[in-house]
Amino acid sequence: MTSTAIFQDRMLSLGLARVSEAAALASARLVGHGDEKAADQAAVNAMREQLNMLDIAGVVVIGEGERDEAPMLFIGEEVGTGNGPGVDIALDPLEGTTLTAKDMPNALTVIAMGPRESMLHAPDVYMDKLAIGPGFATDTVTLSMSPAERVAALAKAKGCDSSDITVCILERPRHESMIEAVRGTGASIRLITDGDVAGVMHCADPSTGIDMYMGEGGAPEGVLAAAALKCMGGQIYGQLLFRNDDEKGRAAKAGITDLDRIYTRDDMVTQDVIFAATGVTEGSLLAAVHREPGWLTCETLLMRSKTGSVRRINYRTPVHTI
Repeated sequence: MTSTAIFQDRMLSLGLARVSEAAALASARLVGHGDEKAADQAAVNAMREQLNMLDIAGVVVIGEGERDEAPMLFIGEEVGTGNGPGVDIALDPLEGTTLTAKDMPNALTVIAMGPRESMLHAPDVYMDKLAIGPGFATDTVTLSMSPAERVAALAKAKGCDSSDITVCILERPRHESMIEAVRGTGASIRLITDGDVAGVMHCADPSTGIDMYMGEGGAPEGVLAAAALKCMGGQIYGQLLFRNDDEKGRAAKAGITDLDRIYTRDDMVTQDVIFAATGVTEGSLLAAVHREPGWLTCETLLMRSKTGSVRRINYRTPVHTI
């Protein structure tokens, strides 16, 4: 599937919102049902169906896994009608499958789109991540700093005390020493159980009260978070982490040769992108899918990095149209 058509981000943005909405509405039926796989599959099916309606020659670069691991929306899968621009697509049909299954906050459907070769083909390994919101000098905080040094540096840049800083961290045993170090500065921590794309996005939205995100999580989610910050503003740094030779092999397969490289936001997403996220469960960024007799309502965040525009779209639809 090849195309020389120009990436018309303005024209494609509403279509991308429809893709995100469809996945959210499909998975919302399974909120609180305790079945992560079923909720994820519902989102995958709906997202793929909508993507294939778009006039794009799309390739999934961040998806559900390798071809042999995922029957749909796998890395390398071609999507769209083929009658349009060649695009890279990064997606997580349900970011927070556990959150959805347990009806916990901040489950989202997430998708980003940019011109071909615009996004890092991140292997399915861990990434050490550090993110802050917009308005700060480059390298205000860095991965080479200790957690305590990061808090002190951001507090200095903001002109406040360390005790005024709130850091978002994924609640995992591997982060226990980081959590202890951050709390030792007097800063507050908002722990999240899952969903670190939303965690990073919190940094760029003042209404959430989050100043910084740090910790180890999935590398594919790091690219999605970078796409969001490309639109919202803010900085993110990521370094791939490898536990064994198999994971290093995945990096080689993705064309990555420098295993120690620290990626900036613009290294992970090199050109202008569009980004859409729709709330599935109630969250600090987006409202949950709301059900009432005969109707479903959802809220979507739709952003374009080229213009810096941010739209919030409330979509209400009769149930029989889903």
